[in-house]
Amino acid sequence: MKIVQIIPGTGDTYYCQNCMRDRELVMELRLLGHDVILAPMYLPVFSEGEDIGTDVPVFYGAVGVYLSQYFPSLSNAPQWLKRLIDSRRLLGWIAQKSGTTRASGLEEMTLSILKGENGGQKKELGRLVSWLVQEGKPDVVHLSNALLLGLAGRIKNELGVPVVCTLQDEDAWIDSMEPDAARKAWDLMAEKSSDISAFVPVSNYYSDLMQKRLKLGPERFHVVPIGINIEGYGEARLSSERPVIGYLSNMTESLGLGVMVDAFIILKDNDRLKNLKLKVLGGQTPEDRPFLRHLRRKLASKNMGDDVEFLSEFDRNSRIEFIRTLSVMSVPVPHPEAFGMYIVEALACGVPVVQPKVGAFPEIVEATGGGICYEPNDAVTLAKTLESLLLDPECIRSMGQSGRKVVLENFSVKKTAASMLEVYRKCLKG
Repeated sequence: MKIVQIIPGTGDTYYCQNCMRDRELVMELRLLGHDVILAPMYLPVFSEGEDIGTDVPVFYGAVGVYLSQYFPSLSNAPQWLKRLIDSRRLLGWIAQKSGTTRASGLEEMTLSILKGENGGQKKELGRLVSWLVQEGKPDVVHLSNALLLGLAGRIKNELGVPVVCTLQDEDAWIDSMEPDAARKAWDLMAEKSSDISAFVPVSNYYSDLMQKRLKLGPERFHVVPIGINIEGYGEARLSSERPVIGYLSNMTESLGLGVMVDAFIILKDNDRLKNLKLKVLGGQTPEDRPFLRHLRRKLASKNMGDDVEFLSEFDRNSRIEFIRTLSVMSVPVPHPEAFGMYIVEALACGVPVVQPKVGAFPEIVEATGGGICYEPNDAVTLAKTLESLLLDPECIRSMGQSGRKVVLENFSVKKTAASMLEVYRKCLKG
C-alpha cells in the first residue's frame, strides 16, 4: 500500500506525543513493506536528532507561512528570497529555536490554514497537491491532526483517494484561542470534516468528545490507541530505600510540573521519605525557561535543590534509561488529555503511574491496571496518593508488573499499525 503521511514538524525541542506517535507508525508500516512517504509541514521532522524527510520538501515552511499571513506583500518577493525562506538549513535552525506550544497569537494563521483554498496559503496548498500528483497517486493520504483539515478537500478532489485524519488534543490548542476565533475554528473543522473518510481518535474518551465538537455520528470514527516500539524497554531497577518520582513531558507550567514540584515538597516532610528524589525529563522551549528558574529557586529555598534533577536528553534511549531509574511516574496535567504516551512508556518498564482523573487517563489506567487516578488535581491530593504508593513497595511492584504485561501485549506499535491498516482498507472499500 502506498501511503502519504502529512506530519507537522516541531523541532524536537520537547516531548511531543503526536510527533513520536506519527514517526513510530511510519517506521513500523515501512518495516511491514508498505511504501510510506513522510511529508513534513512547517519544520523538518527529526528522529533521534536526524532529519528523516530529507528527500521531501518542507511544505508550509514556518517562516514563509508566518510572513505570508502577516505580511502578504511578501508574496511578490523574488524567488531567491522565497527559496532562502523555505530552505531546510534555515528551517532546521528555526526548529532548534522554536518554542510556541500555545495558540494565543496564532489565531489568524490557524483559521487561515483551516480555510484551505480560501486561506492565505492557497499557493502553498497548490504546491503540496502538485507534489503529491508528481509522486504518483497514493492509496491513502493521512493527516496527523484535525488542524490540517483545510488540506483535505483539494487532496481528495484532485487525487481521488481517501483522506484519513488522526485526532489527538486539538481541543487544547483551539480552546486556548480567543473565544471568537475558537468558535470559528470549530465551525471550520465541522465543515471540512466532510472531506475525511475516517477519523482515528487515540482513545474512546477523545472519540466521544470530537464527535460532539465536529457534530458527527460515530460511523466514521475508529479508535486506535497509541503504540510504542517496545524493544529495549527493560524492567525498572526498583529501590525501596531510595524511591524516585519521575515526570516525563514538556517541562512547562501548563502540563502540571509546578503541581508535581509542590507535591514533592510536601512529601519530603515525611521522615519515611527523606531519601525521596524527583527526576524531570521532557525538554523545554525558550518560553519555559523563566518558569524553570522559578522552580529551582523554590526548591533551593527549601534546601531540596540537590534532590531534584532536570535532565536535558530525551531521545528514545535516554527516556528508557530515565524510566528504569524510577519508582513511580506522574504527569499531573490540569486539563484533559486524549491519551498520555508517557503512561505507556512508563508501564513498558514496569513503572506504575499516578494520574489525575481527567480525560483518557482513567481509561488507560483501567485498561492496564498499572496505576492510580486521583481527584481533585492539586498538590495535596497528589502528594497523599503518591505517599500511599511509595510506602508500599510491594504494591508498586505488582501494579507495575500488571501494567507492563498489558502494554507489551496490547500497546505495541505493531498492534497500532495493524489497526491502522484495517482502517485504510475499510476506506478503500468505501
